[in-house]
Amino acid sequence: MKLKICGQKHNIADVAGLQPDYLGFIFWEPSSRYFDHEPSPLPPEIKSVGVFVDASIENVLEKVSAYHLDAVQLHGNETPEYCANLKNRHSELVSESQTKEFDIIKVFSIKETFDFSILEAYENSCDYFLFDTKGKLPGGNGYAFDWEVLQQYPSTKPYFLSGGIGLENVNELRKFLDTDTSKYCYAIDVNSKFETEPGFKDIKKLKEFKKVLENELSR
Repeated sequence: MKLKICGQKHNIADVAGLQPDYLGFIFWEPSSRYFDHEPSPLPPEIKSVGVFVDASIENVLEKVSAYHLDAVQLHGNETPEYCANLKNRHSELVSESQTKEFDIIKVFSIKETFDFSILEAYENSCDYFLFDTKGKLPGGNGYAFDWEVLQQYPSTKPYFLSGGIGLENVNELRKFLDTDTSKYCYAIDVNSKFETEPGFKDIKKLKEFKKVLENELSR
């Protein structure tokens, strides 16, 4: 099971020292975790993810180039056409050797129910899905949705599980990962439950959670 730690802003080197699989950087200006620091290299084994909300394709590609992003996470109302255009535009740049390959992670927010039929249109243009809690903000709302909704997941595409996951959810995670519902769950995405303030991560709590994920929840 992969681990993604999102909302990086302040103590990034300390978080990177835990060697998560992914680190997320939010490029949506209204966010309290908005990242506008100078680019700095991460260890090669850690993938960097840029989080965007209804940004222009030009803006996304600019950030991909400036921050050497390995993936982009689309957290707004991006259409299947937008995702396809982003992938096509990026492929052109790769062929011109101006950038490297990146994955597209499309986010869908869930409250109590979700119409999974909308995923089909995104199958060819996205590499992963991410399911988060529907709330006032595009992300980082701090509470989980009912994971039983994912029993209806119709795809074989791997997905990230997000939305208010913290140490208090370990037992629920264990039960979830022991069911067929989690078959295509690729990664756990954490953020606000591991902060002392927006963008400043609690290293002790993250270390504990990562240890649990590796020792008790891995499969």
